[in-house]
Amino acid sequence: MTIYTIGYEGATMSGFITALHAAGVRRVIDVRALPLSRRPGFSKSTLAASLKAEGIDYFHLKALGTPKPGRDAAKKGDVATLTVVYDAQLELPEAQVAAAQMLALADEMPSALLCFERDPCHCHRTLLLEAVGEGREVVDLYV
Repeated sequence: MTIYTIGYEGATMSGFITALHAAGVRRVIDVRALPLSRRPGFSKSTLAASLKAEGIDYFHLKALGTPKPGRDAAKKGDVATLTVVYDAQLELPEAQVAAAQMLALADEMPSALLCFERDPCHCHRTLLLEAVGEGREVVDLYV
């Protein structure tokens, strides 16, 4: 089973949608703690509506987002601190439930995990899949 990841940093909505369609993605699983964005079109409600218009399902799993100290570390490129913070997040019962839900959703149809960072090496979505995505192929999409 394949799980895609995608970051919208620097992306336009049309480029984002094009990348999803090109990969055959039919569902976006938003793993941001705060699904808000200054980037036009990437806040939760607007994003969900744009995806729906393109035939792509949208699902938000807040519990899989990064707490503020982890987001701050990611902005600085401090992957070590991000890892420590996010490992603690994944130990929470609500995160474990959300992780199981994410895998079930991804097993239903081709899905992409969404976060801001373009480079998956600086994003918690990579840590998430390393922790719970065993046996799945991970394909990082770029816009």
